[in-house]
Amino acid sequence: MHAFQYHRPTSSKEAIGLAGQKAEGRYLAGGQSLVQAMKLRLSSPSDLIDLGTIKELAGVKVSGSAVEIGAMTRHAEVAASAEVKRAIPSLAAMAGMIGDRQVRHMGTIGGSLANNDPAADYPAAVLALNATVTTNKRKIGADQYFKGLYETALEPSELITAVSFQVPKRGAYMKFKNPASRFALVGVFVADFGSGNVRVGVTGAGPSAFRQTEMEKALSAKFAPEAVAAIKVKPDGLNNDLHASPEYRAHLITVMCKRAVEQALK
Repeated sequence: MHAFQYHRPTSSKEAIGLAGQKAEGRYLAGGQSLVQAMKLRLSSPSDLIDLGTIKELAGVKVSGSAVEIGAMTRHAEVAASAEVKRAIPSLAAMAGMIGDRQVRHMGTIGGSLANNDPAADYPAAVLALNATVTTNKRKIGADQYFKGLYETALEPSELITAVSFQVPKRGAYMKFKNPASRFALVGVFVADFGSGNVRVGVTGAGPSAFRQTEMEKALSAKFAPEAVAAIKVKPDGLNNDLHASPEYRAHLITVMCKRAVEQALK
């Protein structure tokens, strides 16, 4: 790990100001990805700006048809939140599947989305629940946020402050997880908003999370497991690594989507 300067601001304004002054500075949220990358010298920021004590960046608010979650809210807090369980139980259940206890109690929603790991769980929820990512500069729609492998629409020093999820009629998330890391080899989040409006977010399968429009169309016509059971996803462009081939991941998308629909209907 290379040497760096550590900063602990007490407000988002102070944090943003520091980031603007440090060309090679990085925000530190839960640290579950960044610190590991620094240990391996894959990332060498000159300054770390710790967001952990900024209270305004954490918390859950339910307003009408939306659930807003502060960027520094821990995964375990989302999983345990009574408000989230009532409004979007599938989102609370998904948060409870992330990593292990250490990751859930340290990792944050903002850190996960800023990092945009191709196998992270939250990106699938953001797409399926048509979320809006709020930063210190603007609001970014789910379909405009994810750009590619570890790439997002965020600009240098731009800070995620909250994420607002639309409340669906019903929904569910299912994933085929790596038994060691618990990352998703493939994870599928299905959200039914009623009136033929269904969104399907997929993570783990490609370089970045994406929507499965063919399945969305089928489920919008009939929200039932059999509506997607026969869909053959093309493996073109899907991830190929020691854990799974593109063909296997393509198969898993159909299997996980079917299981998610079954869960949503319970």
